[in-house]
Amino acid sequence: MSRILVNRFATAAALGLLCTGISSPGAAEETALIRAVNTVRAQGCGRRDGVEPALRHDGRLDEAARNLAAGRRLKDAMQTAGYRAVQVAVLEAAGSPAAIERNLAQGGCKDITDPVYRDVGANESERGAWIVLAAPLLPPAAGESQAVGRRVLELVNAARSEKRRCGWKRYDAAPPLAPSAALERAAAAHARDMAARGVMSHSGSDGSTTGQRATRAGYAWSFVGENVASGQATPELVVAEWIGSPHHCANLMSADFTEMGVAFAADPKSPAGIYWAQVFGAPAR
Repeated sequence: MSRILVNRFATAAALGLLCTGISSPGAAEETALIRAVNTVRAQGCGRRDGVEPALRHDGRLDEAARNLAAGRRLKDAMQTAGYRAVQVAVLEAAGSPAAIERNLAQGGCKDITDPVYRDVGANESERGAWIVLAAPLLPPAAGESQAVGRRVLELVNAARSEKRRCGWKRYDAAPPLAPSAALERAAAAHARDMAARGVMSHSGSDGSTTGQRATRAGYAWSFVGENVASGQATPELVVAEWIGSPHHCANLMSADFTEMGVAFAADPKSPAGIYWAQVFGAPAR
């Protein structure tokens, strides 16, 4: 008897609390099972068209598959293998090799033909096979910081233009935020500090608060607030998670704030790979 079981996992980005007032893919020899996966991906299956490019065989995902076969949790299996992903799908298959390959085009079709996945790894044994599909975390380049900041501001202002509920509280639409160079400096300093420590926190390595960092950056404020996040590779992902978190959403929708600065810092050696700081403010009157 053969079967295909699917387990999908989107990495849980660690979000900070409300504060008021890549490495290269590991080389791996392609196996018959990996070739079968890529055949399904290229040809399509069911009502789904084939997609390009082919999945890259990554040795780290082979290790993750071995960890899963040994009973490890998916998050732990990926972390031990040293592969940072924004999305993962696991296909667990049992039966004869021919049956496994035949059923990939059935039970595994949706994931194998999903263009979000770029890499693949597998582990085969007498008990069956584990296939891991992954979308790698690819942080923006440092040189893209200005474009990323503009995009975050655009998304935030789009969110503020509509009334919404943040947890239990309803917020009316709020005026758009203006960019602030000083708040951007404060955000950049804190993002770098978090990345260097590998810790997401509203407290700086020197014990500083959001308000103190804004003041240091030359911002004279009457109101200030901060959202932080880690692990999100794009402006769209980080803003969506802030909106989805009641406390962060409250900051984002607050009419008390009139200006914003945002920054990210990427460090491949840090636990999350990328850290974000978003600082809101209203200048002193």
